[in-house]
Amino acid sequence: MLRIYKTTENGLETIETIANGAWVHVIDPTPDEIEKLVNWGMDMEYINYSMDEDEMARMERDEEHTFILLRIPIHRPDSDIPYTAVPLGIMILGNKIITLCRYDSDIFKSLTNGKHRHLKTGKRYRLTLYIFLETSIRYLNLLREINRATELVEDRLQKSTQNRELLELLKYQKSLTYFATALRSNEVMMERVQRTQLFNYYEEDQDLLEDVLTENQQAIQMTSINAEILSSMMDAFASIISNNLNVVLKALAAITIIFNVPTIVASFYGMNVTLPGEGNPSAFLSVLGLALGLTAVATYVFYKRDWF
Repeated sequence: MLRIYKTTENGLETIETIANGAWVHVIDPTPDEIEKLVNWGMDMEYINYSMDEDEMARMERDEEHTFILLRIPIHRPDSDIPYTAVPLGIMILGNKIITLCRYDSDIFKSLTNGKHRHLKTGKRYRLTLYIFLETSIRYLNLLREINRATELVEDRLQKSTQNRELLELLKYQKSLTYFATALRSNEVMMERVQRTQLFNYYEEDQDLLEDVLTENQQAIQMTSINAEILSSMMDAFASIISNNLNVVLKALAAITIIFNVPTIVASFYGMNVTLPGEGNPSAFLSVLGLALGLTAVATYVFYKRDWF
């Protein structure tokens, strides 16, 4: 998908052809769209960087262009790792800006739905800062989603005797690990951007960059806290699952013993030898009463020991 946006008097609009001050936004490009990007001046090397999920955040700059690779968060519910981070390439080339990513994200919806009144495609560096800001905000929102999801799993874990919930928590722990790595990588890149003074032309841009760094640092701290809590929670609930299983086994052992008591009594009085009271007409009732009495005693003992 390739779309071209440009800020006009009517706000942010979609246009059909490349123009001065335009924003070219590309998601999972086709070969034809890649050819267009190359014709517009984007090196194939940078396109490959933006499509490679293992690339880390960084910035490269020369006299003709500035290329920034940012790690953005995405949510893939059907994946083994529901929350992860992927690269977003930002190319500031001449009087236009190109963004390229393999996956779509709510970050771009926030930028195109009029959330930021001062967003103008002609101000390429400010648009880049808004992308940074929305990325940090998206990290924080997804971290809150992970918190809510882990709380639901926590409620189920308290009664669980299986590993399903622990494996689910492991997915979220992996997600937090990816988030932590991506956020630290973004922080290093943003600090380098700050040192190069790319955004010092307007005072508003300097303030916006400070806000971005603050939001990113908050996301880093929140990720670290959540990861530590989740790790401790998994250790605790692994013990809980083991204890729950022990309770079940203990109850099964008690039930087995209780049901074996009548069997033992009946086995003694089923032997083909002379037995006490065998000539008594009420011998059967006596044996039955003895079996029931011993069963009741065993049940009471196990109940008092909290085996049920």
